[in-house]
Amino acid sequence: MHVAGLHFPNPVGLAAGFDKSAVAVLAFPILGFGFVEIGTITPRAQAGNALPRLFRLPADEALLNRMGFNNDGAATVARRLKRWPSHIPIGVNLGKNADTPLEEALKDYCACLETLYGLGDYAVINVSSPNTPGLRALQSPAHLHPLLSGVQAHNRSLAQAHQLKPRPLFMKIAPDLAPEALDGIVEAVQTCGLDGIIATNTTTAREGLTTPTLESGGLSGRPLRQRSTEVVRYVCRQAQGSIPLIGVGGIFSAEDAYEKICAGASLVQLYTGLIYRGPGLPRQINAGLMRLLHRDGFTHLSEAVGSAVL
Repeated sequence: MHVAGLHFPNPVGLAAGFDKSAVAVLAFPILGFGFVEIGTITPRAQAGNALPRLFRLPADEALLNRMGFNNDGAATVARRLKRWPSHIPIGVNLGKNADTPLEEALKDYCACLETLYGLGDYAVINVSSPNTPGLRALQSPAHLHPLLSGVQAHNRSLAQAHQLKPRPLFMKIAPDLAPEALDGIVEAVQTCGLDGIIATNTTTAREGLTTPTLESGGLSGRPLRQRSTEVVRYVCRQAQGSIPLIGVGGIFSAEDAYEKICAGASLVQLYTGLIYRGPGLPRQINAGLMRLLHRDGFTHLSEAVGSAVL
């Protein structure tokens, strides 16, 4: 599969948040992943939010987290990636430090990109975590255009300095956005020349849970599946398939992955499904996707992308 100029040996990736500081990148291809996204990485190391900050909701096959971008910092992650090169595409998910004011967020994203430049195959501007105070405000029109255009300009400048092609840039969005906000994101991504959108991050909604909880944080897993697919479908339709999408949220089976592909995702990612289904899940999904494509008369995955929308 080719997306944003990169070759992916299969469409199933590991979502950001699992390997925050690139300590296990060599292990994931063995499990059958076609790509891995590390992070979220901030310029300076930070401890994240206070414990406890991760909760299992087994009856809902869900996780609730308020980790707060705990990571070892961009310089340490860069040293690890230099020592442990991967044979599958690696994405670097970038964020701002918790104590960086919103008006200085661009500096943090550019600093991370610069430290990690050439070490990741693509980069992700994460403005959608609910666990860094104020971060989601960067998805608003007032902040979004300056941020995306600034990171893209720095990306191109670094590429020229390193005599490389600019890194493909994606933006990761929240599932809790209204249609008009999604329209604004589509317009900003197209205007600023980003290469794609990752839909979606965790949700702050709690509707439909069988396990009542008052814990704050982002919810992932089964309860997110339908909403994240709706966002993928909406963005695909609004962009007329012109923006590559990575679908993530509630993927526990090949059928779940195929649903997002047919809604417009060229690639998919999982995290919570791996916790509940175990390390064999990526291979199971890849095998199942082959059966589903054959069932529907497709000869290549790209033919199924957006087939339920476009």
